[in-house]
Order: sequence, then structure tokens, then C-alpha cells
Amino acid sequence: MNIRNAALILSAVLHTVWGQSPIVSVRPKTAAVKLGETVSFSCRVTSGSQPRQLEWKRTNNQPLGDNVKLGPDGAVLTITDVRLSNQGGYRCIATNAQGKGTNTASLTIRQPPEVRVKPSAPLSVHAGESVTLECSVTGKPRPSISWTKQGSEAELVSTTTDTTASLQVTVMSAEDAGIFVCRAQSREGLAEGRVELRLEGGASAGMFPQASVTETDLTAVEGQSVTMHCHATGSPTPVISWSKLRAPLPWQHRVSGGSLTLNNVGRQDSGQYICNATNALGFSEAYVQLEVDSPPYATTLTDETVARPGDALRLQCLAHGTHPIRFRWTRVGGASMSPGAETTKDGLLKIAQLKVSDSGTYKCVATNHVGSSEALAKVTVRGASNSEET
Repeated sequence: MNIRNAALILSAVLHTVWGQSPIVSVRPKTAAVKLGETVSFSCRVTSGSQPRQLEWKRTNNQPLGDNVKLGPDGAVLTITDVRLSNQGGYRCIATNAQGKGTNTASLTIRQPPEVRVKPSAPLSVHAGESVTLECSVTGKPRPSISWTKQGSEAELVSTTTDTTASLQVTVMSAEDAGIFVCRAQSREGLAEGRVELRLEGGASAGMFPQASVTETDLTAVEGQSVTMHCHATGSPTPVISWSKLRAPLPWQHRVSGGSLTLNNVGRQDSGQYICNATNALGFSEAYVQLEVDSPPYATTLTDETVARPGDALRLQCLAHGTHPIRFRWTRVGGASMSPGAETTKDGLLKIAQLKVSDSGTYKCVATNHVGSSEALAKVTVRGASNSEET
């Protein structure tokens, strides 16, 4: 009786170990990128019976899209030249004879605010005349919209919807004329549009300061120095100052005249920089968006693999950093790769049938235009004598 009970317990344990549905993890769980960038999600089966099949599906049941590509074994999903339709959830599904396991990754599209105002040219009005200024904005997440008059931080009362703000202005005297600013702001940045109202026969608002920058978008590599140039017109002559949106200026910075220089930039220095020109009549701002490119940081999904002769090997290399990133696999110590080894541009190394001689440490080198990084994976093949190697 005891022997039978022991056999039943052993059978239950073996069923638990060898008859398990897949358990799945995805990396990263969430990603936020700009339009046109490239992003990858990796799927890994952490436990479950062999054989296993991997597939990806949209959580909204829509097709993956023609710019979505899967690695040969389905473990890596890559979206190139990201567009708005790619936003949403992506579910990795692993299937074996015992069932299915799923996990979901989420993609968010980041869009800096953009502003369009009407009228786009200076508008002359007569005393007592009312005009309506229109401001339309785009961006994701949805920007907040506000109207102000240049020279004052007070927000003007306007009629707003999710994407527009209409401001009605009645010009009774020269003080009511001037430059009106529509500002759209989100965590992705700040954008402004300006409309100038001039009183017929009255004083012009042209004495207000007007700031401008030489370049509105700059790209640098980690460790480089960057200089931003700002110019201002107005009377009295405006004073120029620099700041950074939602953060202090990098400690390695220098301001000379209207120019801001950043030394030894890092990824944390990316962001929006603001040139402010101020005189007695008010102030004006201009913006520079800085993106700092970084070298890749390589990792492998599996640090150590133990297999038997004849098993298939798949080593996946991943890298975070500025795209495009190229991958190259080699063996540490100078040993040659197995004649049956294959590599893909997505960083996957495959060997269809392992031999004992394939044991060793494998190195993945990830390279972009900034630099390179490497990651190691140890492979141990055992369970056969040397005479079985071919």
C-alpha cells in the first residue's frame, strides 16, 4: 500500500514538472517613443513543458501592421518607423500541449505639441473693433492650451475645446493692441504661436522683444559640447537668459552673450532649452530641442544555458541605445563557430544541433554610430561522450 502511494505521489510530481502550461514574461512592459523611431519587445518563456510555440497579437485584434517584424522564433517583436496606428498593447502567447501562457507589452506614441494660429499675419484693427483669434494644437499626450498677451503672464479668458482655443479681443486703445500668444504645453514639450494686433493710427507694438534661435533642433553624442545661439530684437535692447524646461541647466554650462554652451553632455541633458529675451515692455521666448544620442547597452535573455547534444540553441541579444544597432556574435577565446550556426540582424544566434564542442562562452557585440557594448552567454553541452561528436 505504501509503495502504491509513493508511486502516485511520484507520478503527480512528474506531471507537475513535465506537464506545465507556459509562463511568459515580456521586456520592456511599457515603451514610449516618438513617431519614426524603432522599438523592440522581447518575449521569454520562463517555465513550461516543451515544445513551445510563440506568437504575437494586438490586444485590439487588429493586424500587427506592415512595419512590425518578428524574429525567426517569435521571441522578439520589432516595430520600425513607428506611426500612430502602432500605439496600443501587444500580447505574447506561448502554447504547448498543456495550454497557453500570455503577457502583454504596451506602446505609447509621444508627440511634442504643435501650434497653428489664425490670422498668421499681423492684423490691423480700428478702435472699438472686435476680432477672434483662433489657435489649433496637436500633440500626445493632449496639451493644455492657453492665451496670454506678450508682456503679461496672466491667462486670458478663451473658449476652448480639446484641440482649439478661441480668443475674442476688443481693441479700444493702443494698450489693447499688441502680440497675443497661444501656448500649448504637455510633458513632451512646449510650443507657441503669436498673433499681432495693430491699432490703425495708434502706437505699434513692435518695440516688444522678439527672441529667435539659430537652430530649433540639435542632436549630439554623449561627451560632446553643444552651443545654442539666441538673438533678440526690441527697444530697449532686451536682456537674454537661458533655462531648461522642468529642470535646471546642466552644471557644466556657460552663457556668453546670447549663446548657451553645454560641455560633456549626457543623455540626461536631452530636453527643451528656453531662450528668454526681456525688456521694459515684456518678454519673448524661443526654444531649442536637444537630443543626446547614446551608445548601446547590450544584454542577453539567457546568461547561462545547459543542453544536451542534438538540442537546438537560441541565444537572443538585446540592446538599448540610439538606433540603428547592429549585432555580431563570436566565441570567447578564439574558438570557431559551429558550421551550422546562424545569426540574424535582430541579434539572434541559432545552432540547430549542438555538439559537445559547442560548449563555451559566446559574446554578442552591439554597435551603433556612437559606440559598442558586449554581453556574454555561457553554453554547456553535456550528456554524450567525445566519440559522439561529429
